[in-house]
Amino acid sequence: MTVAESVSSVAERLTLVSPHPPLWVVLATAGAALLAVVYPPLWRILRTAVTIAHELGHAVVAVLTGRTLRSIRLHSDTSGVTVSRGKPYGLGMILTTMAGYPAPSALGLGCAALLAEGRLTLMLWLVVAALAVLLVMIRNLFGLLAVLCAGAVVFAVSWYGTVVQQGVFGYAVAWFLLFGGMRTIAELQRVHMRGDGSDADQLAYLTRIPGLFWVLLFGAGALAALIFGGRLLLGYWPSMGSA
Repeated sequence: MTVAESVSSVAERLTLVSPHPPLWVVLATAGAALLAVVYPPLWRILRTAVTIAHELGHAVVAVLTGRTLRSIRLHSDTSGVTVSRGKPYGLGMILTTMAGYPAPSALGLGCAALLAEGRLTLMLWLVVAALAVLLVMIRNLFGLLAVLCAGAVVFAVSWYGTVVQQGVFGYAVAWFLLFGGMRTIAELQRVHMRGDGSDADQLAYLTRIPGLFWVLLFGAGALAALIFGGRLLLGYWPSMGSA
């Protein structure tokens, strides 16, 4: 296969509109994702995927606000740290600190929007691209292995999986991010109550607005993403411009 043929094949995959799966498949993936989030043994294993999205949120907003991204670390206890250089106060620091907890829900909503349009392959490849960019900034071994494994799984499904397998995986990922975004807010509240220096505590210090306000704000955003994303995935979202 020539380079031109390879590029053409990739372009065809990216522009492919996939058929929507039956409703029972969408509901089954929702149930599986919910089980993974509420069942502690599964959550302990899969939560790192939500942490990756969380740290990606910090990293993207840090760059967009003009801060210098220094490193990202993911730990085996499913925690993570993103380090950026810039003023330790001001709007850029506030926005960077705010970006972590909404990120999984926002990514889940974005995946749901692409799936609703039948852009299954594009959604999977965007996830792979985001993980590839994130990989450059990882500075510890566990984080490197976690991102590599996640990227390899998503790429393998997108390249070698059948349309049915890709659909099941894609919908499961979207649901998992939406449900996982909700669970991390509940965990944030517990950490905030202990005063262990959560993002809410840092925002309270930066803005002089109580940490509980930030927990509630993040919770409202995650709930809104779950509602709108769920409607998109279930196919109940009204067509734009319809009478």
